[in-house]
Amino acid sequence: MIYLDNAATTIRKPPEVAAAVLAAMDSFGNSGRGTHCEALSASRTIFETREMLARLFHAPRPERVCFTANSTEALNIAVSGLLESGDHVISTDCEHNSVLRPLYRLAAQGGSVDFVPTDRQGRIDVGNFASLLRPETRAVVCTHASNLTGNVLDIRHIGAFCHAHGLLFVVDASQTAGALPIDMEQDHIDVLCFTGHKSLLGPQGTGGLCVGDGVEVRPWKVGGTGILSYSQTQPEPYPTRLEAGTLNGHGIAGLHAALAWIEKTGVDAIHAREDALARQFYEGVRQLPGVTVYGDFAQTLRAPIVSLNIGDMDSGEVSDELEQRWGIATRPGAHCAPRLHQALGTQEQGAVRFSWSWYNTAEETDAAIAAVKTLAEEAR
Repeated sequence: MIYLDNAATTIRKPPEVAAAVLAAMDSFGNSGRGTHCEALSASRTIFETREMLARLFHAPRPERVCFTANSTEALNIAVSGLLESGDHVISTDCEHNSVLRPLYRLAAQGGSVDFVPTDRQGRIDVGNFASLLRPETRAVVCTHASNLTGNVLDIRHIGAFCHAHGLLFVVDASQTAGALPIDMEQDHIDVLCFTGHKSLLGPQGTGGLCVGDGVEVRPWKVGGTGILSYSQTQPEPYPTRLEAGTLNGHGIAGLHAALAWIEKTGVDAIHAREDALARQFYEGVRQLPGVTVYGDFAQTLRAPIVSLNIGDMDSGEVSDELEQRWGIATRPGAHCAPRLHQALGTQEQGAVRFSWSWYNTAEETDAAIAAVKTLAEEAR
């Protein structure tokens, strides 16, 4: 199999990741629920993972790294815990449903949302944020990179805009955490939401949000914490405030191993390798007759994603052909990005997404180019 669906989840992980999960399953107790060796072992690994994530994202303090099951849960916590009826939010047409649906729910509850539009290549004009500003604007919630086009938003510029106008800045880093540099301090990010199973190369069921200093997020869920058990309300200190219930200690152990590998390898090296493979593919398919590629490849900084269509073939049909004939795994359809598909004019056809990770090769990429070329020739 040639696996080019890494924007959905990475399958090939550093071997240390699975080993760490297995070791944790054989040895971890419940973090924060005892002082015996097994509980303390889990607690140490979980706290070390908070420290590693804080270093990676330049978050203020490790205790403000709060674990969730994925970035969708993290974004729900952020939107529900920071915003309320009467608040206005600015977002973009690049967003995944994990941003859109919490914002639509906020609007149904008395808030309001405006979206910065994109052009036919999925690009936004950051100057349009100012045109949407209102007296009641409370926050900007947006992605760092589109999961459909791979286009990267200028979060430093957007963060400076938020800082200048006293707005909260919530960033969905689902496609960039582990693949691109992120600096919460320099980018003025108040809440960074991430998932562990994509470019962080960790297990599914891991993710979280990093909360900036001075940012108070209301608990989305309440329950057992292992501390202040006689309190009728969720404890106020981070990370307990946002971590009711038993954490996925086994998964976090795997994430710990993945982060150690990322620290050793370096985000810049990871980005350079993945970007080279994605651009190799783009250069190989962009001029093929009948092939339409989406996204801005003039950007120097991109997520390792290339989405395309072949003639008027349904994207699902193309993806099935790639898998059945060549063993190439891709993602067709709407990619949970309805507003961006509307902007691209691909609501009916969808698009076929190819996405790379560290473990892909130039040879696999050449094979994918050849497969697209064959399908394009057959479709003519």
